[in-house]
Amino acid sequence: MEIAFDLTKDAINVRKHGVSLRRAKDFDLDAAAYKIDDSQDYGEVRYRALGFLDARLHSLMFTQDGDTLRAISLRKADKDEEKEYRENY
Repeated sequence: MEIAFDLTKDAINVRKHGVSLRRAKDFDLDAAAYKIDDSQDYGEVRYRALGFLDARLHSLMFTQDGDTLRAISLRKADKDEEKEYRENY
């Protein structure tokens, strides 16, 4: 799978969350738990995946077009997401 992202958004993500969107290629997509992010109308289908990166649970927001995953946000999972993952996956 090809990983794409906006370079400006990557710089913002690094400042805000301390992790580069480049790391989405290392995110364990096969073992991740996915759900559609319908918290607002983005004009496109967005997904949130909870999965592991460097043995730590992370949250990856992305869209997908064919074989290309466009990373929007990547960060360590918060306490609520950790609880959700433990209880449901």
